[in-house]
Amino acid sequence: MLQDNIRNFCIIAHIDHGKSTLADRFIELTNAVSPTKMREQVLDNLDLERERGITIKAKAVRLLYKSKEGKEYHLNLIDTPGHVDFSYEVSRTLAACEGAILVIDATQGIQAQTLANVYLAMDRNLEIIPVINKIDLPGAEPQRVLGEIESVLGYSESDVLLISAKTGQGVPQLLEEVIRRVPPPGGNPSGPLRALVFDSYYDSYKGVVLCLRVVDGEAKTGDRLRLMGHGTEIEALEIGYFIPGPKVTDALLAGEVGYLSTGLKDIASCPVGDTVTLSQDGAETPLIGYRPAKSMVFAGLYPAQTDQSLELREALDKLRLNDASLTYTPESSPVMGQGFRCGFLGLLHLDIVVERLEREFGLPVVVTAPAVTLRVTTTSGEVIEVINPTELPSPSKIAKLEEPWIKLSVITPFKFIGPLMEFIKESGGVYKNTEYLGEFSLSQQRVRLEYELPLRAMLTTFYDSLKALSQGYVSLDYEFIGYKETKLVKMDVLVNGVLVDAFSRVVPEEKAYQAGRDIVGKLRETIPRQLFDVAIQAAIGSRIIARAEIKAKRKDVLAKCYGGDITRKMKLLEKQKEGKKRMKMIGRVEVPREAFVDLLKIGT
Repeated sequence: MLQDNIRNFCIIAHIDHGKSTLADRFIELTNAVSPTKMREQVLDNLDLERERGITIKAKAVRLLYKSKEGKEYHLNLIDTPGHVDFSYEVSRTLAACEGAILVIDATQGIQAQTLANVYLAMDRNLEIIPVINKIDLPGAEPQRVLGEIESVLGYSESDVLLISAKTGQGVPQLLEEVIRRVPPPGGNPSGPLRALVFDSYYDSYKGVVLCLRVVDGEAKTGDRLRLMGHGTEIEALEIGYFIPGPKVTDALLAGEVGYLSTGLKDIASCPVGDTVTLSQDGAETPLIGYRPAKSMVFAGLYPAQTDQSLELREALDKLRLNDASLTYTPESSPVMGQGFRCGFLGLLHLDIVVERLEREFGLPVVVTAPAVTLRVTTTSGEVIEVINPTELPSPSKIAKLEEPWIKLSVITPFKFIGPLMEFIKESGGVYKNTEYLGEFSLSQQRVRLEYELPLRAMLTTFYDSLKALSQGYVSLDYEFIGYKETKLVKMDVLVNGVLVDAFSRVVPEEKAYQAGRDIVGKLRETIPRQLFDVAIQAAIGSRIIARAEIKAKRKDVLAKCYGGDITRKMKLLEKQKEGKKRMKMIGRVEVPREAFVDLLKIGT
């Protein structure tokens, strides 16, 4: 196929604005899948993706389309994730395209991640086709959304298409606009090979499979190749493209999108964002600046049954075959046993991994409180990174402590901005800017708030609180901006005098006492009563800042005494008291799994 007849484009949008449904209509219109095999969300392979209505992994498909003029085109469509946790994958996908369809919900309008994805596309100089979706719904307000698009993004009404991805209304016209407005791929067909890795996955027969956009040259079966950023040497065992199932071909030419199977067993050796070239006489400069995806949130995962640590390791190994952004290292706890300290892209990524462990491997796990990476400068001048609160040095050895900060963007109706601004300020946010989206009456006006905020504040109930304060009418997006100096202290929790390191967390000094009271109060409600008194304490260093006590169960040892001298009753009570004292010395308190889940809901 000539480069002039190729169009590489992706679909970008906020979550649940209809990306996957629109991809389904494209596949139907081009007859890429027979009607008998067609299903909803064809490009979403995981059951979890279909149930939640979200895209977790980028997917590519080649569509053969004949335009109204009778010309045949190869349309390479890449469906992207919409959640902020996977923004790195979105940026790599955009780098593999010349155009992007921007989908905006006719009932919700522009959302925070809509803007974030638009800015990413603009940074790549992509041709953007704005589309208002779901115009068939009773609550659709296309004219209001058109006003927002014109005011915020600068597109005129003639640039915007009105469609319904569910019914197919307007979708054929959109395909024609893709051919007309998205430019054909550039690149040098006779130059040395340069191909961008925009996704990768593991196949049990083919090993690591790279999803590629060839920019210069061509990739042929049997070529010896090299990843320029990571340095991995690979062989092209099989080359093909997706229709949407894999179809083998001899070569991928400049401008084409497809896959390459390597036979490798470790997906981390072929990271997303790297450039593939020939081992001999290859290109000298990569396509884009390569950097590995960085874990932003860390949490401990422990098996609910302490004898299943080996099964948990095997399950994490298998998950990582298809998710190179998941990192983990072994750790142990005197209370929880053997587990793993895992790194995630964000809270949604953590939630997905935990649910997949339970569904696909039958392994219920206990999750410790999420934490961020802290940068510690010791008094000796050494700079270390701490991802586990228990590893934080004592205050006397810390010269400077820094934590990650983010730029937060919140979009909400005007009437909710008062409570939201107050809550974000209480969470440690620093106000930066207010932007009004469109020119409407106050009852219809929506506002975009910008703050800088410690990432730590996002790890518990922050988003749930925003939803509650805005009656659900809020969306947010964030990006990492760097580290800032902070004052934090490590708070430990002791149950019956035993340190439960899984409950340890790093909190602001001024909020430590309130956080301690909240934690011990919640544990008092969750831990069942024992045959002896159980003390629950929150401590900073050797100083106890909060305490609660669970009273012991009592057996009525006097039930058999129907009379007689009082000394007989006193003997029985003293005997019971001594027994409980011995039991407390050797007794072990079982902390239920629900206690760890409840503590995740306590903010700091």
